[in-house]
Amino acid sequence: MRPQLDCPSRARRRPLVAHHFRDQETPVHIIRYRRPDGSTGVGTRDDAGSVSELPVASVADLLRLSLAELRALVEAGGPAAEVAEVLPPVDGRTEVWASGVTYERSREARVEESTQKSVYELVYDAERPELFFKSPAWRVVTTGENVAIRADSTLNVPEPELGLAINSSGEIVGYLVCNDMSSRSIEGENPLYLPQAKFYAGACAVSDGIRPAWEVDSADLRITLTVERSGERVFEGETSTARLHRPLTDLAAYLTLEENFPDGALLSTGTGVVPEVSFTLAVGDVIVIDVESVGRLSNTVVTGKQHFAYLGERSEVVPA
Repeated sequence: MRPQLDCPSRARRRPLVAHHFRDQETPVHIIRYRRPDGSTGVGTRDDAGSVSELPVASVADLLRLSLAELRALVEAGGPAAEVAEVLPPVDGRTEVWASGVTYERSREARVEESTQKSVYELVYDAERPELFFKSPAWRVVTTGENVAIRADSTLNVPEPELGLAINSSGEIVGYLVCNDMSSRSIEGENPLYLPQAKFYAGACAVSDGIRPAWEVDSADLRITLTVERSGERVFEGETSTARLHRPLTDLAAYLTLEENFPDGALLSTGTGVVPEVSFTLAVGDVIVIDVESVGRLSNTVVTGKQHFAYLGERSEVVPA
């Protein structure tokens, strides 16, 4: 039986100046940031770049709230915030998960690359979706930082996806842009190698803001991907969330069916843009993903875990 939900670069940024009160007609993103004194805060950023501080210590605090409570807090506004650096909008015990084979194009690509083709054909039409763990909060990178390709993989691609911010009650409370970096040659060799193809240093990137769910109609959002190499565009593609084979609420429901997420979770919903097998990423490539009404994610490709040692240094475990 299908489960049911109860309801639907480390470079420093210039300091941002915020308004004290939010105009509720102005679109916002929920962001996490570092103040000039080194402490972290959470706030809302409008399209002009102005930031207002929220009265919480972490994004995890927000994801413990109900959708109604979170909306009231965001719409109440807050004092101006001074921002030295914008951080990935995920912290504490929040986990990032991902979905696979949710678009027809994804099914075709997996069948094309895999030695076990029927696995992907069957899961596309099955009632139960493919869900897999992608990253703990501290390993996630955001726009302006690097992503990685594995040195032991011969076929590496970005996967542009709509991400869901899900609270501890299983409600979808926001949206963000995700790049579910993938080592296609490793997964294609054997589906049991999926964790190695999907989980490694620099494999998970999300946009630096979460767009509140009540501000977005997710039914038909345009998703675009471009890859530039040495200043030239070497790949571009697009899809729409209207082509998703599964409702977003079903994906959220299955994720939370038999597991508790006390600090909520982020769920990447699968990709509908997959390059042909003749294309693979190279060091220095710049990946840009846009999700209509949600945001933009831009990252440069590197290889080697040494590039991501700083993530452990900047991680902060937020107490429950």
